[in-house]
Amino acid sequence: MSEGVRVRVLRAVHGDPLAAAELAAVLTEHQLAGLEPLPAEPVAVAPGLLRSHRRAIRALPADTRRLLLIAAADQYPLATHAFLRAVTTARLDTGPLDDAEAAGLAQPTSAGVVFRDPWTRIAAYETASALDRRETHRLLARVLRGEGEAPRRSWHRAAAMLGPSRRLAAELRASAHEARATGEHTLACALVERAAVLTPDPRERPRLLARAAADAWRSGDADRARRLAAHGDIDGLSGLLALRAGNATESFDALLAEAVRGVESGERKPGGEPGRGTDTDRAVGAAVGGAPIEGVGTIRCVRPVVPSAPEAAAHFLARATEAAVYTGDLRRCREAAAVADRYGIAAPGTLGGLAAAFEGRYEDARDLLEAAAGRCGPGGDPTSLIHSAIAALLLGDHTRAASAAVRAAASARARGDSVTVPQAMEFRVYAEFWTGRPRAAGAATLDALRQAYATGQDNGACHLQAALAMFAAVTGDEDVCRARAAAARTYAVERGLGLAAALALWALAFLDLSTGRYAASASRLRALAGFGPGHGHRAVLHLATPHYVEAAVHSGDTRVARAAHARYDRWAGAVRSPDDLALSARCRALLATGPDAVGHYRTALDLHAGGTRDFERARTELLFGGALRRLRNRTEARDRLHSALEAFEHFGAPHCAAQARAELRALGEPVRLPGRARDLTTLLTAQQLTVARMAAEGATNREIASRLLLSPRTIDHHLRGVFNRLGIRSRIELVRLLASSEE
Repeated sequence: MSEGVRVRVLRAVHGDPLAAAELAAVLTEHQLAGLEPLPAEPVAVAPGLLRSHRRAIRALPADTRRLLLIAAADQYPLATHAFLRAVTTARLDTGPLDDAEAAGLAQPTSAGVVFRDPWTRIAAYETASALDRRETHRLLARVLRGEGEAPRRSWHRAAAMLGPSRRLAAELRASAHEARATGEHTLACALVERAAVLTPDPRERPRLLARAAADAWRSGDADRARRLAAHGDIDGLSGLLALRAGNATESFDALLAEAVRGVESGERKPGGEPGRGTDTDRAVGAAVGGAPIEGVGTIRCVRPVVPSAPEAAAHFLARATEAAVYTGDLRRCREAAAVADRYGIAAPGTLGGLAAAFEGRYEDARDLLEAAAGRCGPGGDPTSLIHSAIAALLLGDHTRAASAAVRAAASARARGDSVTVPQAMEFRVYAEFWTGRPRAAGAATLDALRQAYATGQDNGACHLQAALAMFAAVTGDEDVCRARAAAARTYAVERGLGLAAALALWALAFLDLSTGRYAASASRLRALAGFGPGHGHRAVLHLATPHYVEAAVHSGDTRVARAAHARYDRWAGAVRSPDDLALSARCRALLATGPDAVGHYRTALDLHAGGTRDFERARTELLFGGALRRLRNRTEARDRLHSALEAFEHFGAPHCAAQARAELRALGEPVRLPGRARDLTTLLTAQQLTVARMAAEGATNREIASRLLLSPRTIDHHLRGVFNRLGIRSRIELVRLLASSEE
């Protein structure tokens, strides 16, 4: 099964390996592929495990089972924290819980009951009769009378109800509003889903299920959201789910159509106040969009407010913008911008900026993106902050982008909006990468990757896989880079994620560039950097063009590179980012000949001083040092190359450090070898270290392969990786390095 399904299976079974095996065995082909949600009911998830736990519960005395039922109903499926009050009200003795403790099933504490595991808690609830469960819920509802406990009291009242009740359904809707306002989206989902069951009006059910699905999504329960969404024709929510885990192109079409439909329904005023749109439109717009984006119909109040049709349309348009970014086809941004103009929908600044960049109106793009990036003041809606981060990244302001992304994640956590956290972290990761902190960002990326998979956002996970491939390319881990890039590209092609596919291709191209495979690197980068107005993705051009020019110069084919640089230079001049201007000057130096390049390199380094991309500054020093060496300016060349080498070692970029050492050797400079044995574990993988030690002892590739049960070709691959990471060229240097490191 895919990694995303595997993570969600483990989450569905509460981490129990036996239950995971049971569930995996009954999944359909579509469920295994992540195309359909996982089963919901415990009996469908792990029937065998549940039966064994039920037998253990039934073996207990009746008084013990009743206490365990109260404790389980108080915790499952929602925690209501009323066990001790319920026991006191019912005048029950907690002594029989000793039998549960003796059986190893549960342990009484001063705060209530701690079950051995979640499946024991589920079994304690499911083993009881329906009548006993309803009575228990009534008891818990009676004792929940404190401040802020109304939503949980409503839940227990609804769980005890048998038939339809218009009054209770209305109470559940009101309680869900209260829960949603405090960020408790799991509770809000349960309340609205129960209201859909109890409402006597069948016309109201689709709207309630739409709202429940949106709450489930925001709580991070993607499988539940998809199950609920399947019960109604809810294009906006379906478009959002497709954006996060489906086909990005189809998502764009659905979200844009929903934005138009929302405006048109608001103009026709069916079933609601003038200009408010239909109930379903407003329900999905409120729950999916959260608070409206700053600058796009912001609602500034604490109590839940359902947005108007234009506000909901603005939310759908913002999501369509994200889908256009994901597809990598920015013609769709122009299409969305045209729709916004035609229908008078307030568009996010990122949309206008991307559309202007696509059309070659770079100054207009800069102004629109600058306005969007500026909307990241104190507080703020997570979606607004994410769009601010996107705009700042496109402007080359990585510090502001990282700040907006971190604040977006914090705001999402504070609002209980679990699903938005990995989205925000994705853009923080890009900012960290561009500022030359790949190792620091790697840990954050892995955490965001787990969250993306757990919340059913496989498309976001694909982008994070591509980011990890980019980090591995910089840190020189060739095997990881190729594996991550292959995983990202395979998934991206299936789901129409052009941006993720392009980023993964960049990772492979940079790996080629840093290991001297210039023709291969230029071939990969040409497709990414050779676009002008009307084509391409601005974020990819940021990455690809400077490295494409470098690879093209080394491989002797600069015709297309000159055209790509001209377009990049125009963008850099428009946005006035010091880093982009520095990289443009570096490209100009690479394309110049002889002494003419020196001035451009000096200009590039002066501009780097005002930017944040320290890794690219080090690469500029490396290239400048090489040019000075060829011009026989040995003294300055040595200084530049040593500075670059020190920076690459600090960044943990062994391939780039090896290039700096090679240039220093060409100068006749003695080059210190990297690290001692105690540091080799940070430079080499365990397999590489084993192969290196065997090779240093004199074993041939064939002998090493025989000992490790690998092929000689694999051993040769590992040794080349060792030489590249350590910046050495022969086994003799390897012997010396290992010998000196053990002194």
